Amino acid sequence: MALHLIFCGTPLFAVPTLEQLVQSGHRIHLVVTQPDRPKGRGMELVASPVKQAALKLNLALAQPGQIKSNEEFRATLSAIKPDAIIVVGYGRIIPQWMLDLPPLGNINLHASLLPKYRGAAPIQWAIANGETVTGNSTMRIDAGLDTGDILLQQEIAIAPRDTSETVAPRLAAAGAQLMVETLRGLQAGTIRPRKQQDSEASLAPILKKEDGLVDFSRSATAISNRLRGFQPWPGAYTKFRGKNLQILQAQPAAERVPQAELKTFADRLLAGCGQNTCLELLEIQLEGKKRSTAHDFIQGYRPQPGEKLGE
Repeated sequence: MALHLIFCGTPLFAVPTLEQLVQSGHRIHLVVTQPDRPKGRGMELVASPVKQAALKLNLALAQPGQIKSNEEFRATLSAIKPDAIIVVGYGRIIPQWMLDLPPLGNINLHASLLPKYRGAAPIQWAIANGETVTGNSTMRIDAGLDTGDILLQQEIAIAPRDTSETVAPRLAAAGAQLMVETLRGLQAGTIRPRKQQDSEASLAPILKKEDGLVDFSRSATAISNRLRGFQPWPGAYTKFRGKNLQILQAQPAAERVPQAELKTFADRLLAGCGQNTCLELLEIQLEGKKRSTAHDFIQGYRPQPGEKLGE
């Protein structure tokens, strides 16, 4: 049976769920997304991926600047009388009046195996912390930060060379199916919501630029994991001869190099890390220059014995 739904979402991650709900025959009465934002050098207004998808699907659209005390927006949603409100990466705290509105609740798709990685950047932090398995959770939103009762979960493997950019589309596609399955289970009464164990919770806060600053006291594996997780931003960066050096590709190596020291071995460029480990820099970009391979960097800058990164 088709449900009457309101969909709240903003990023590309949310688009497969919106499309899958439409394909499954549910009625999306309104899509709510963030206002258009200025982007690029020209600072032109750009529509969110969810808005672009909603327009293609000919769905009604709302882009309120704020929602908590927006009486016009509240009246619009109340008049729809939705069975459920679906929330995927909307980017705003859902006020209590929205939580109380639909009989099936506000159902969220969160890209982690809750209660692990509550917060805005679960995919990035899971990879940055070296997890080999992540997943999706559907949950009924409550007043806390990703603390609501879990409805369904699914696991997704993280391969050694995966980055947040390769894992996110897989999670998005699988999560879309999970949301449809969740709504089917709620309709049939077959889902038993589970309380989250707060003692097992971890946080995945919104990323900051300084999260990408390489700390060479960490092991090479830890630095490599953070590089994979923090794609495309803030990535991994350090200093070389006083200029910003972006590390674009790197991998742990077997050699031993003093911590933070840069050493060359033929065409290989190695950086010393904590715990007597070593990171091989494969592709880098010095401030104001083009991307370069280790070979080209060595030929162009000829790092000196004992020269350090971060200075």
